[in-house]
Amino acid sequence: MKALQVYAGPRALAHLRQHGLAPAHVRTIPAAAGGPKGLSLLPLDRFLFGEWLPRSEQTVDLIGASIGAWRMAAAALDRPADAIAALEHAYIHQDYDLPPGRKSPSREHISERFAHGIHQMFDGRVTEVLAHSRYRLHVMTSRGRHLLGRDQWLRSPLGYAGAFFTNVASRKAMSAWLERAVFSAPAVGASALPPLPFATGDYRTRRYGLTAQNFAAVVQASCSIPFVLNAVHDIPGAARGAYWDGGITDYHLHLDYGSALDAAPDETRGVVLYPHFQRAVVPGWLDKSLKWRHGATHFLDDVIVLAPSADWVATLPNGKLPDRTDFTRYGRDLKSRVAAWSRAVAESQRLRDEFAAWVEAGGSADAVRPLGR
Repeated sequence: MKALQVYAGPRALAHLRQHGLAPAHVRTIPAAAGGPKGLSLLPLDRFLFGEWLPRSEQTVDLIGASIGAWRMAAAALDRPADAIAALEHAYIHQDYDLPPGRKSPSREHISERFAHGIHQMFDGRVTEVLAHSRYRLHVMTSRGRHLLGRDQWLRSPLGYAGAFFTNVASRKAMSAWLERAVFSAPAVGASALPPLPFATGDYRTRRYGLTAQNFAAVVQASCSIPFVLNAVHDIPGAARGAYWDGGITDYHLHLDYGSALDAAPDETRGVVLYPHFQRAVVPGWLDKSLKWRHGATHFLDDVIVLAPSADWVATLPNGKLPDRTDFTRYGRDLKSRVAAWSRAVAESQRLRDEFAAWVEAGGSADAVRPLGR
C-alpha cells in the first residue's frame, strides 16, 4: 500500500495476526471532526458501507463528531453509497455570501446554510437512521457550562479562554467549562438506550436519546465550530444550555473503547475500525497544539487506524488535504476551490482501492504498523 497506511493497537494487531480482517470483526467505527479533511475519507466510506460491511450481520456502533457525525448519519441511510456521494457534492460546493466590506460571512449566515444542508439531506429520512437494523449512531456534542451556558458576545470568548488555560493544565478539568454530550439512536425494539461503545470515566459526560424531534438540532450542534457558527441552544430532550461542535471535547474520538469491548463476550469482542485522515488521534480540539497528548494510549489498544501516507498527501492540490484554510486561500474563487477539492476526493479513490485489495486478500498483519504509545 502506497497511499494508505494501516496502524493497529496491540490487541487489534494480535487480532489481525490471528484472524485477519473481515467485515464481521468490526464492532465500532469512529468518525473524527476535522472539517474538509473528512472529504478524503468519503470514497472509503462508500466502500465500507456500500459494499464491505453489508457482507456481515452484526450490530455496528457509529460514532461521529462534526463532519464525522454527518458522515456516519449519511452512512446509516438507505442506499448509503448514494447518500455519501450526495454529502460529498454538497460539501464540496458549499458557498457563502459575503456582505460588502466583509472578508468572511457572518456566523448567522453560515449557521443558516448548514441547517439548510442538514434538512435537505435528512428531512423525511430520519427514521432510516434511527431505526437502522444494524447501525447505532452516536453523535458527539459539547455542552457549555457556567459562562459557556449561553453563546453570547462576551461570555463565549471569556469562557473559551478559561477552557483553554484549564485544558493546558488538565484535559479532565476542562469539563468544568464544557462537558461531553452524546446523543444516541435507540436500540431497535428496545425502550432504553443501548450501551455506549466506550467508557466515560475519562471526562464529564451526559447521555441523551437521538430522536426525530432533535436530530437536525443535534447534527447542527455537532458541527457548530465556536465563533464560526452559532451554538445550538436548548436541544429538545436534553439539558438546557449551549451545544457546540463535538470536536471541542472529542476532536478525534480518543475514547476508551477497550473497556466497552471488555464487557462483551469474547467471541464477539471484535475491533474498532477507524478511517482517519492522520495517524495521531488527538483527544480534544484544544489539544491540537499540545503535542504531548497526540500519542496513542491504552484506549486505542483495539483500534485499527486507516490513514493516508504523507507521500500521497503531498501529491494533492496544494500538497495537503482539503481544510478550512482553503476558504481563505480561494476567497470568492468558488470554481477553483471546487476543482481542488474535487481532485483531492478523486485521488482519494486510491485509499479505497488499497483498503479493498488488502481486505479481499484477508487483511493480514503483514503490512500493518503498530499504533504505538
